[in-house]
Amino acid sequence: MSDEKALTLLIGGARSGKSAYAEQLVTDYAAPWTYIATAQAYDEEMGERIAHHRARRGQGWSTLDAPLDLAGALDAVPAGRPLMIDCLTLWLTNHMLAGHDVDAESARLADVLRHPRGPWFVVSNEVGQGIVPENELARRFRDTAGRLNQQVASVADTVLMMVAGLPLRVK
Repeated sequence: MSDEKALTLLIGGARSGKSAYAEQLVTDYAAPWTYIATAQAYDEEMGERIAHHRARRGQGWSTLDAPLDLAGALDAVPAGRPLMIDCLTLWLTNHMLAGHDVDAESARLADVLRHPRGPWFVVSNEVGQGIVPENELARRFRDTAGRLNQQVASVADTVLMMVAGLPLRVK
């Protein structure tokens, strides 16, 4: 197991290859690996997405479900263990739907991410490059996700932008 302590943010649009590439980066380290999942299966389609992601991972992975307490889940992972978080925007959605103080939760998470205890890889969606959403909730989500991505990028050692399955180094 590596004693490297670094944070990498992988950001990009939907189906840009973020998760698969993050899994590849994690498995460059010795197992065991931890996958921290933030998704909740509110409908059949999301359940299928979750099943697809689980099926893609092989032996050596353990999964922690953390739809809300992502900072707590990170604290529960042994020091030095390679991990990935998939994904920040689903985590943010969960907090917004629950009516939580997303600014406080985002600041708490950024504080934990500022001090990775191993090679950590964080996946997030870039949602600000499209059209302006037509409703207030969607605009608030886009703006809040943009601020969260900026907070995480500011504490990350490396930021990769995924485009059509290809990583572009931003930081």
